Amino acid sequence: MQEFTIVDSISSYINFDEKIDSEITITGMVQNSRVTGWGGFIIIRTPNNNIQCVLDRNTLNIEPEAIKVEAAIKITGIVKSATIKDISIVPRNIEIHVKTVEILSSPSENPLPVDTTKKELNINLNTNFDKRPLTLRHPRQRAIFRISSTIFNEFGNFLTTNGFTRICSPKIVKTGAEGGANIFKLDYFETNAYLAQSPQFYKQIMIGTFGRVFEEAPVFRAEKHDTSRHLNEYISLDLEMILENGFTDLIQVETKLLKHIFSKLNELCSNELELLGVTVPDIEKIVTIKFDDVHDIIFKEFNKDYRGEKDLAPEEESLICGYAKKNWDTELLFVTHFPTVKRPFYTMDDPDDEGKTLSFDLLFRGMEITTGGQRLNVYDDYLKKMKSFGLNTELFDSYLQSFRYGMPPHGGLGLGLERLTALICGLSNVKEASLFPRDINRLEP
Repeated sequence: MQEFTIVDSISSYINFDEKIDSEITITGMVQNSRVTGWGGFIIIRTPNNNIQCVLDRNTLNIEPEAIKVEAAIKITGIVKSATIKDISIVPRNIEIHVKTVEILSSPSENPLPVDTTKKELNINLNTNFDKRPLTLRHPRQRAIFRISSTIFNEFGNFLTTNGFTRICSPKIVKTGAEGGANIFKLDYFETNAYLAQSPQFYKQIMIGTFGRVFEEAPVFRAEKHDTSRHLNEYISLDLEMILENGFTDLIQVETKLLKHIFSKLNELCSNELELLGVTVPDIEKIVTIKFDDVHDIIFKEFNKDYRGEKDLAPEEESLICGYAKKNWDTELLFVTHFPTVKRPFYTMDDPDDEGKTLSFDLLFRGMEITTGGQRLNVYDDYLKKMKSFGLNTELFDSYLQSFRYGMPPHGGLGLGLERLTALICGLSNVKEASLFPRDINRLEP
């Protein structure tokens, strides 16, 4: 048997302020290198930092020219106070005066196919995605996915703190949550199966167990859209909960949830937000507007006639968000009471407004990021609604069990991680907010 002592050797968690004038050893990747006659500088990329390191040719154990960009190295040196203006460097109040460098590996390609030392990558999307293992190392790309990671983590942290239980639902299913449209089919031991479009059925089933549940996981949509708004695989942040006061409970919860996430982004990702030159909104109020009223405003204010349409057009989403920011001082707008024909069969109809549902979309900076609403919870109501939608109830028997056994009033929502990340980071294409995007043209890397 061999025993090891537990030590804190993870350099990214070192408090550098406490290490001024002390010797330190860290391992990382060379983000950038600038060689001069006397030595030069390198930026070393560690899990949470880009650290400036000073090289003195007279005292260094190797020639500075031997240290290549994207080499993996281990350095030992003295931490010194510094004032650094480059916002891609973190922290900016220290630097390391290097004594020794050990090269652990160097790139086999020279030059590299993409120059990640530039302030901006300035490459097209296909090159960005084709060379993703390299382009993701750029500081701005790292910032995007640090922000994405924080959104993901804080979604779960907030809900766990507020009595929600995390679930993990199957991604190989017998039938689609949306009634069979836009679904990927696969062979499953000589029978048909599908990739899950949504954890919807399982969220509802688990309401009978826990009352409040959430999931953060990929979903799959076989939509043949090649636009800046769509992905065929994305991360859906889902929740479902018992409703005490109707579907407006969901609007209250999501507002508090986003307020928490935005606060944490300011706290934990201030360097990343600064690097990208973006801000997150302060949420001071909830603004809701009915679906039909959006059509009316767009017609009256912009002379665009979408009245009679059963869904919001992308142009409407953009225009009404601009209108809301100007007139109501909000970047978040809940649009409620969508038509029954445009909502899934499990959505509860509004008893006071025939043809409308107790549902909503959340619009943010010109785009829908959330769809949610109250669900049916009575078994007979499901049979009637599914019949009106032309659905075979036998195909949904395992799902309908929950309602035969009794189910409280409940509802939920789904929030697209990539869309929210893209809108916060000011990205023009949602694919840029996906580590390895999947669309109708891309299956690798």
